[in-house]
Amino acid sequence: MITLPRRLLSIDIFRAVTMFLMIFVNDLWSIKDFPEWLDHAAKMDDKLGFADTIFPAFLFIVGLSIPFAIIARQAKGDSQNKILLYILTRSFALLLMGVFHVNLENYDRVNALLPRPYWQICITVSFFLIWLDYSPSFAKRKKMFLQGLGVILLIAMAIIYKGERKGEEVWMRPQWWGILGLIGWAYLLCSIIFLYSKERLLPLVAVLAFFLLFNISWNAGWLNQIKSLRPYVWIVGDASMPALTMAGVVLSVLYRKLAPTNAKMFWASAVGIGLFMLIGGFALRPLGGISKIRATPSWVMICTAISTFCFLFFIFLIDIKQKQNWFALIKPAGTSTLTAYLLPYIHYAIYNIFGKGIALPLILRTGGVGIIKCLLYSLIIIVITGMLERKRIRLKI
Repeated sequence: MITLPRRLLSIDIFRAVTMFLMIFVNDLWSIKDFPEWLDHAAKMDDKLGFADTIFPAFLFIVGLSIPFAIIARQAKGDSQNKILLYILTRSFALLLMGVFHVNLENYDRVNALLPRPYWQICITVSFFLIWLDYSPSFAKRKKMFLQGLGVILLIAMAIIYKGERKGEEVWMRPQWWGILGLIGWAYLLCSIIFLYSKERLLPLVAVLAFFLLFNISWNAGWLNQIKSLRPYVWIVGDASMPALTMAGVVLSVLYRKLAPTNAKMFWASAVGIGLFMLIGGFALRPLGGISKIRATPSWVMICTAISTFCFLFFIFLIDIKQKQNWFALIKPAGTSTLTAYLLPYIHYAIYNIFGKGIALPLILRTGGVGIIKCLLYSLIIIVITGMLERKRIRLKI
C-alpha cells in the first residue's frame, strides 16, 4: 500500500530527469560526429531518435501533474471558477512565451532594429520580471512596478520585431506555437477536461481515445473533408499533443485511485496500458511511419508507452524505494523547470554577443567527449537553477 502525498516526488524527479535530457539534446548542435540516434530524426524519416522522445515525455509529465495540482487547489478551498481562471492564466503565459520563442526562428538578423541576441535576452528578462516567484513579503508596489516594466519591455520587443521569410518582411505570428506554446495548448485542454470530469476515469479514457482517433484519422486522410478548417480551428498537433498529456492524466488518476488500496491492480493496469500503446504504435507504423515532426500516431503511442514505463520506474525507485537522494543534484530541474528551460536562452545570447571567435577546442566538441560536454552543460544549467531557486529567483506561472 502507498500513502500518496499532495505532491509526488516521483513526478518531480521524472520531470527533472526529462528537463536534464531536454537541455542536453538541445545542446547537441554545438558538437559534431556524435551518434545519429541521439538526434532528432528528419521530417520524412521513419524512425525515432532519442531526442524525439524527450518532448513527448514532458507533455506526459504535464498530464501526470494536472490531477495533483487541481485537487490540491480544491483542497485549499478554491472554487471551480477560481481554478478555471488559474488554468487560463497559466495557459496564456505559456502561449505568449511560446509565440515569442517561435518567432526567433524568422528573426531578421540583418535589418531588425535590435540584434537577435539582445532581443532574445530582453524577452527572457521580461518573462522573469512578469512571472518571477515573488516572495509574499516582497513590497506590493515594487512587485507591480517590476511586472509592469516586464510587460512594457515585452510589448516594446513585439513592436520592434522584424522577421524575414522567403525574402519577405514578416511580423510576429503564432506559426507552430513553439515548445512552450504546444505545452500551453495541451495543458489548457487537458486541465479543463479534468476539472469538469471530477476525476472520473471513464470520461478521461474516452477523451484520450478521442484524441488518439483524431490523430489517426488525420494521418489516414479520413478528415480531408474538413482540411480547410485546419488554419482556423483545430486540435493542436493534430491532437497528438493533448493525447500525450491526457495519457499522463489517465495514468495519474489510476495511480491516485488504485495505489493506496490496490497496488497490484494499478501495476497491472499501467503495464497493460504501456503494452497496448507500444503494440498499437508499431501496428500503426504503416500510417505515416514513426515521426515526431509529422506527429504520427506511431510516434504518439510509442512515446506514450516509453513515458508510461519510465513513470512506473520512478514510482518504484522514488515512491517505494525512497531513492530521491540519488537525484538531489538535478532536483531543481523538477521544481524550477521553466527557469532551467529558459537559462540557456540567456547563455546562448550572451555567447553570441561576446563569445564570437571563442570556442572550446575541437577535441572537446567531437564524438564521445562532445557528448560529455553537453551532459556537463546541462548539469551546470541545473546547478545554476538550484542556486537561483534558493534565492527565490525562479519563474512561477
